[in-house]
Amino acid sequence: MKAKYQSVLDLGQKLNIQNGDVKEENGKLIVTGTAKTQYDKNLIWDKIKEVGGENPTDITADIKVEDTTIFANHTVKSGETLGGIAKQYYGNAAKYTVIFKANTNILKNPDVIKPGQELVIPNL
Repeated sequence: MKAKYQSVLDLGQKLNIQNGDVKEENGKLIVTGTAKTQYDKNLIWDKIKEVGGENPTDITADIKVEDTTIFANHTVKSGETLGGIAKQYYGNAAKYTVIFKANTNILKNPDVIKPGQELVIPNL
């Protein structure tokens, strides 16, 4: 069972899931841990569904979130815009104002972001 979900376990390591535990009981893989953000938790669940299907019955995952006020943290890359970042995380470029308001400590204009800036992507 562990081999089947190895890509999920690898992603958990890459995302630095804390207090992680993996065990097999009665033919079922049981995974627990704490993700830094909701976005990281969603990535883990997406990977579980990719491997096991939409409603996998051979794995149970109890992934908690360290900080529920933050959806994600994002490091700005060259060429990105707040609209593009909003589309990536929220599926809607118009939500760029939410990201801007959450980062007024480092952003003065929503049209000016710089590579390397660390943005907080808040929960909606």
